[in-house]
Amino acid sequence: MNKRQVESAIAELKMDYVNLQGDIEKLESTGNASFVKKAELRLATMEEKLAELNQQLATFE
Repeated sequence: MNKRQVESAIAELKMDYVNLQGDIEKLESTGNASFVKKAELRLATMEEKLAELNQQLATFE
């Protein structure tokens, strides 16, 4: 990946992260605990991927 691709992947992942946070809030309000747990696990995975991408981006600077 080049720098531009990494930046694009970070931006896309951040948008997905924010959307998923909104979905979790909706799920919590409707009492779907099992879906909330799965979504929270997905958030954790996204956070790990963001960390990896940010490390990768740092190598370009």
